[in-house]
Amino acid sequence: MLDPSRPLSAPLTLPTPRTASTSFPSPPVRRRGVPFARDLASYGERTALITPSGEVSYRALAERVAATAERLGTTRRLVLLAGANRADALVVHLAALAAGHPVLLVPGDSTGTLDALTAAYDPDVVARPDGHGSWTLDERRPESAHTLHPDLALLLSTSGSTGSPKLVRLTADNLQANAESIATYLDIRDTDRAATTLPMHYCYGLSVIHSHLLRGAGLILTERSVADADFWEEFRAARGTSLAGVPYTFDLFDRIGFERMRLPHLRYVTQAGGRLAPERVGHYAELGRRAGWDLFVMYGQTEATARMAYLPPARAVERPQAVGVPIPGGSFRLRPVDGIDEPDTGELVYSGPNVMLGYAETPADLALGRTVEELRTGDIARRAPDGLYEIVGRRTRFTKILGLRIDPQRVEAILEEHGIHAFCAGDDDTLAVVTISAGRVDAAHIRRLVADSCGLPPRAIQARTVPELPRLASGKPDYEAVRRLAREPEAPPTRHGGKTDDLCALYAEILDRADVTEDSSFVSLGGDSLSYVEMSLRLEETLGELPTDWHTTPIRDLRDPDAARRRDGSTGPRRPLRRTLETGIALRAMGIVLVVGSHIPVFTVQGGAHVLLGVAGFNFARFHLTAHERQERLRRLRRSIARIAVPSIVWITFALLLTREYDLANVVLANSLFAQDNSDPEWRYWFVEALVYFLTGLTVLLAMPLLDRAERHSPFGFSLALVALGLVGRYDPWGLAHIRHHLSPTVVFFLFALGWAAARARTAAQRLLLTAVLLVAVPGLFPEGQTLRSSIVVGGLGLLLWIPALPSVDPLNRIAGILAGSSLYIYLTHFHVYPYLRDHSPVLALLVSLVFGVAYGAVATRLTRRLF
Repeated sequence: MLDPSRPLSAPLTLPTPRTASTSFPSPPVRRRGVPFARDLASYGERTALITPSGEVSYRALAERVAATAERLGTTRRLVLLAGANRADALVVHLAALAAGHPVLLVPGDSTGTLDALTAAYDPDVVARPDGHGSWTLDERRPESAHTLHPDLALLLSTSGSTGSPKLVRLTADNLQANAESIATYLDIRDTDRAATTLPMHYCYGLSVIHSHLLRGAGLILTERSVADADFWEEFRAARGTSLAGVPYTFDLFDRIGFERMRLPHLRYVTQAGGRLAPERVGHYAELGRRAGWDLFVMYGQTEATARMAYLPPARAVERPQAVGVPIPGGSFRLRPVDGIDEPDTGELVYSGPNVMLGYAETPADLALGRTVEELRTGDIARRAPDGLYEIVGRRTRFTKILGLRIDPQRVEAILEEHGIHAFCAGDDDTLAVVTISAGRVDAAHIRRLVADSCGLPPRAIQARTVPELPRLASGKPDYEAVRRLAREPEAPPTRHGGKTDDLCALYAEILDRADVTEDSSFVSLGGDSLSYVEMSLRLEETLGELPTDWHTTPIRDLRDPDAARRRDGSTGPRRPLRRTLETGIALRAMGIVLVVGSHIPVFTVQGGAHVLLGVAGFNFARFHLTAHERQERLRRLRRSIARIAVPSIVWITFALLLTREYDLANVVLANSLFAQDNSDPEWRYWFVEALVYFLTGLTVLLAMPLLDRAERHSPFGFSLALVALGLVGRYDPWGLAHIRHHLSPTVVFFLFALGWAAARARTAAQRLLLTAVLLVAVPGLFPEGQTLRSSIVVGGLGLLLWIPALPSVDPLNRIAGILAGSSLYIYLTHFHVYPYLRDHSPVLALLVSLVFGVAYGAVATRLTRRLF
């Protein structure tokens, strides 16, 4: 019973953990209490929680749960809990489950949703933060105002955080069975430690908590985003073994360089909450195979507590499009659907002990027993001959976006309440909204309104205003046209200074693409090293700052990084980005200055061109060896070759007509193949020739399906094999490069391959191996007495291997970016610029050579973009 002298809204104070020898009260044993919540103490002193303030043992957690259960009392009451990845919220959740109080779990960061569900269901107890760092239990009445079915244990929204009063009614048996099934197929051990990368109120995030507590494993309780460097420091310090993510989490993984992270204790990564593209499933499965962890792709719905199917990791590479097999204890059947006559295809129906009791739409429904025996998922599935299930479509207009199930019809109704007539349609990635142009209503206003109403981040909403809503001949809404119209950009808005704020238009301009959407990234649009630097400079002008790995970041997240962080679960302030300069850009800028300055000479510091070869290999791996299909890779390679070769041939032809210093072999970039002597003018363009040869040869190699598969299967191993091949050419046992040995393409290919391997190196051991190759192979490459030249090459490529970015300031970034982006063109033109000025002023000759090359690059870049 409640203490009558204690105010009902008194703050919840969690007790201080007692010593291991101190007894503590057990939570009241309720017939329908959830076993894993009652049995926490059985794991004794094992670590249950790793929090920012320290570790909490299972025994201490059990004490806190018991004390809170005692506070809640023995009479069952409906407890509304504002979920958060905090110990306070978890204790209340477990205490209610252990004592048999039904929990209505809502997003703790959405005041609107919390208030809406409080009004709709009139809970007996409300557990929420008070806004001042404390946690309160607002005990609104000593006994429940509702009739609560004895099996009822948990209520979750069917639509994530939309605030819909329609809830899923789950039992203690549902929660226990699903936790046991997940723990079984993931082989969760008491030594595992899982990070709470997803919100607690989301059934996927909650299932991570339940399944690990079931096995006595540890939880790394954090509200940080995986995009936050501090998250990874905490994860490593806690010896984290598992990560869970929705598709957007994997977008963030791409953005932060997850492939390069050293996570020695990671055992497995799980993915659910929406469809992850098959090529990305394959990519991460291969990454896990190489790094020693497993990828589990999973499929589930709130109505089945969390999980219904999983794809065995061993099948992820060869069958990335499948959702897999039913979880232990569950089963599927395919229900025939009118209009679908394909064999082994129909609506997916799931049966198992984790299927909900049914739905609740009013408080009166909390008294209902089981109204559902099996779950009709609404998904159209196919059972493949190998027994794996594939989702091929949806039967209803419901769609799952970023893990949230959204009803477009409800969105239309919400907008109608605001006097806005709209058609809505969705897919796995975005919600398309088209409205009639009227007054002050614009696309930005629609995005904000829908985002606030549905809990979606603005970047997941594509909105467009049109004069008339699209309809079919029958007069019904044309939802395919809605999707198409929403993808078309509005007229770009302006901001201070008249600069465009439409990033899609900026990408379209620089990359000369007409298919840019907010889901596009620099790499997905075919950006390469020639356009990389210009793109980064223009983006910096528009955005003011750029995140790490912006080139793989979708435009929508560049536009609104804070929304991305909110969706990913990070609630803390965004740390300001320090000004840095990518090492590759710095080396390109410094390398071309060294080349031109040494040729004049203003100084004599050689080796810049050979460093540029390594950087070229590094960029080749980043921009060309993407997850795209083989034919797309080859198309992009051919385009890059043309964008290097054509401006080079044009300029050398002009130089030939101007000076007569060259011959036809130079014009067609073939001097290295036919040179008979050491004449300096003919060898000036050895760097360009080598680069074109390398790209052409690699295009031929990767056109072979076997080698293409080998590179995808083992990226570092493949590049290391090319380094070994390059070393054979470096030492030239057959004496093929008797003229200009250190400029011959066969001799210097190992530097390009080393740069490639540097981009693929993921561990310190791999980088140490490449460093050893540098230290052994570079000395002796150049003529005797050029020790400084060797040191420049070793030092530059060593930086590329070990240091991803250098401290910098804005003016230096801009200068380095301009020089790096024009480095090829400066190299081409400087031979015929500086001779006119060096006798007057070597420094002026250097500056004019750089400026002229930048100008030629601006012209050549725009022309080649139109041609290729």
